Amino acid sequence: MLIYVVEDERSINEIECYALKSSNFEVMPFYSAAELKKGMEKKIPDLIVLDVMLPDNDGIAMIGHMRDDVRLKNTPIILVSARSSEIEKVRGLDAGADDYITKPFGIMELVSRVKALLRRVERRTDRTNLLIAGDITIDEQKREVIYQGQNIYLTYKEFELLRYLVINKGIVLSRDKIMENVWGFDFQGESRTVDMHIKTLRSKLGQGRAIIKTVRNVGYKLN
Repeated sequence: MLIYVVEDERSINEIECYALKSSNFEVMPFYSAAELKKGMEKKIPDLIVLDVMLPDNDGIAMIGHMRDDVRLKNTPIILVSARSSEIEKVRGLDAGADDYITKPFGIMELVSRVKALLRRVERRTDRTNLLIAGDITIDEQKREVIYQGQNIYLTYKEFELLRYLVINKGIVLSRDKIMENVWGFDFQGESRTVDMHIKTLRSKLGQGRAIIKTVRNVGYKLN
């Protein structure tokens, strides 16, 4: 599998690339957003490790553009940043990152995160493209949500949250379980992150909001 490592600090880039190569991944290093753009014009990788603070662009802004590109909208992306606050993690994950690693980190942690994310993506691609719950239809390949014949625009994480609820319809899901599967297996956000996204998701579904039920002191389920 091909992994692009985008990091402007050469010493860190070299260490990341070495660790991933030692785990039998094919790796290409990049040191700027411009270099990454040229690389993706030639070939789309299986996964991108992306530093937030690059000399010529902001990593979070770059993710937004990549998710709008049909070639890249499903490419797994791990953000790497020295910013450790909850709000920064939420910004990155809501923009479309699949995972968020805070510097400094152990190099084997990076390898484990990469392997875990690739396993999740592999399981996701094994499923059918259409998920249906009541009047809600999710097209996983197009990343579209249709409610009663109307397209509903969702952010990246709102889409992932609804998708997770639909896959587990009828099952009560705790906030911790939702955080683990939608925001990343070790994202240490607070439960209000889930509650906030449920609130906006219900708002966008309009009359369909009733399909998402609150289970007091536990979490949520989709009827």
